[in-house]
Amino acid sequence: MNFKRKLIVLIAVLAMGHGAANAQSPAELNDLEIAHVAYVADNIDIRYAHLALAISKNEAVREFANTMIRDHQAVNEQALALLKKLKARPQDNFLSKQLQANADGLVDEMSKLRGAAFDKRYAANELAYHKAVNDLVENTFIPNIDNAQVKALFEAGLKIFKVHEQHAVMMVKKLK
Repeated sequence: MNFKRKLIVLIAVLAMGHGAANAQSPAELNDLEIAHVAYVADNIDIRYAHLALAISKNEAVREFANTMIRDHQAVNEQALALLKKLKARPQDNFLSKQLQANADGLVDEMSKLRGAAFDKRYAANELAYHKAVNDLVENTFIPNIDNAQVKALFEAGLKIFKVHEQHAVMMVKKLK
């Protein structure tokens, strides 16, 4: 499956919430399931960033990757601290599993690229990934989170990740 098709599948999974054999919607997830999806999504972006640091020699790409690691780790640390405070544990679910499976395939594919081909692919993936996840968080997760503290954490994270999306837009334009 080519890159654009994989991104379309990922965006469809995020937007509609349908796993291969699962008809559950992201809007039906509880707060702990939503928290786990966000944690997995952050870890996936950290993984992509580490791959970029291992492969890319482009300073702008490397700077972006370092920003992804710093910001996503910080949000995950805040999320884990909140879960500890609430004496709760995130819950794995169809969407977190699907995200991880898609990420495994993309990492495999991107790890075979070098030079400008890798940089362009990484940038395009980051843009598509942030657009899809930001849309899911803003339009599905935040309106359906019950706990006010969890909702506030997601709202703060969304502001950061929208900046990432704009940074990715600029990076994609520069790498054309």
